[in-house]
Amino acid sequence: MSATERRIDELKAQGRAALVGYLPVGFPTVDQSIEAARALVEAGADIVELGIPYSDPVMDGAIIQQAVDQALSSGARVRDVFRVVEAIADLGAPVLVMTYFNPVLRYGVDAFARDLAAAGGSGLITPDLIPDEGSEWIEAADSRDLDKVFLVAPSSTPERLEMTAKASRGFVYAASTMGVTGERATVGTRAEELVAATRAAGASRVCVGLGVSRPEQAAEVGRYADGVIVGSAFVKPLLGDTPFADRVASMQSVVSGLAAGVRSARSGAAAS
Repeated sequence: MSATERRIDELKAQGRAALVGYLPVGFPTVDQSIEAARALVEAGADIVELGIPYSDPVMDGAIIQQAVDQALSSGARVRDVFRVVEAIADLGAPVLVMTYFNPVLRYGVDAFARDLAAAGGSGLITPDLIPDEGSEWIEAADSRDLDKVFLVAPSSTPERLEMTAKASRGFVYAASTMGVTGERATVGTRAEELVAATRAAGASRVCVGLGVSRPEQAAEVGRYADGVIVGSAFVKPLLGDTPFADRVASMQSVVSGLAAGVRSARSGAAAS
């Protein structure tokens, strides 16, 4: 059992889902992204998701794209993710890296797995890699005892759900709706059905992302999912030109509110 799985199961035993918080590496700078990630955990995030800046995202909405553009302009590079992982590993929250797969290919798949494990990372979330095309990563991850988090969506067939559940370790990432990341007024109506179908296909742990931005949404998702993944709502307060410490404090306020929402949902996660 991986650190991610243990954390989710510990929280499930407490009767609640995990709060998974996303932040991009290098935004606004690498050192400030370390400060923000540490603040994220201190404010209530149970698992950290660090995004590698990418110039041509296919899943990220406007808020994350703006932050990633700033990170790239500040000189953030793939290798910086290992420094950020290592700098927050002492906090005790499992740290997953979210990345499109091309940067891993360019870095070297086995070398990436080696360096991520050495830094104390738990594994990868790969939104554009499907299990049947991911044999090189699966082999490298297994050899380094790393999580492999693949995605499912409302459009996924039963066969695709089964394949993804079998290939994943850590959890399966259920995209609540078709589209890109970002704050939404409602979470996709098919999210609960997708979680149930993914569990029926063999997944032990299913976390839901895309669109969660308010405490009541976190509570809603936390009733049926094993984890609530939040990104844009945490990145948004960090944008702007006010002193960075003030922006971090604003982010922590959002984290605390969503953590309270997750903690208020005590039925589905415990019963699953």
